Amino acid sequence: MKILLVEDDVEISEMLKNFLMTENFEVVTAYDGESACEKFFVDEYSIVLLDLMIPKISGMEVMKTIRVSSTVPIMILSAKDTDSDKTLGLGLGADDYVTKPFSVTEVLARIKANIRRNTQYTAAATEEEEILTKGELALNLNAYSVMKNGKKVELTAKEFEILKLLMKNPKKVYTKEQLYSQIWKDAYMGDENAVNVHISRLRNKMEDNPRDPDYVVIVWGIGYKLGDGK
Repeated sequence: MKILLVEDDVEISEMLKNFLMTENFEVVTAYDGESACEKFFVDEYSIVLLDLMIPKISGMEVMKTIRVSSTVPIMILSAKDTDSDKTLGLGLGADDYVTKPFSVTEVLARIKANIRRNTQYTAAATEEEEILTKGELALNLNAYSVMKNGKKVELTAKEFEILKLLMKNPKKVYTKEQLYSQIWKDAYMGDENAVNVHISRLRNKMEDNPRDPDYVVIVWGIGYKLGDGK
């Protein structure tokens, strides 16, 4: 499996690269945003590790560029540890956020978890042939795509999985803890940011009026469920 590591601190980059290589990963390094974009689009990667504060093109802009055409897992490695920074990163399409200083063993565990989830999603989408529909929505499990009123809706892997979960269980109300457990395949630690940000992004992409949604609706005091659509 190949990793694109985007980190301008040479010492951190080399330390992490050497560690990951001992775990049988192939690691390609980039030290600025411009070279990161160039290297990403000439090869295929299992995951991107991305620092936010890098020269030439910021990490956020690199992530936006990648997300135009790819749902590859992106894990942010950043010294910025405020809730607003995490929310922004997740909102722009990151799958995970690790703050510096970090443990290399924790980073390794998260890399494996993100790759495993992405691989499982891809395999599941390949095996399933059905199309789920609701109102103007059509979710194709085989093509891993969503259409609304005949137009494609571009979703990240986690946004797609949230919508798929709701559409496959239209009568069930999911708490944030249940959504996190089902989508992230990890223990819920009480941090609502990841769920809130992905729900918000999902609504912004597919709802006519995100403030008054037809499909991803809130059940006050409990959680979220699939709405009646249009």
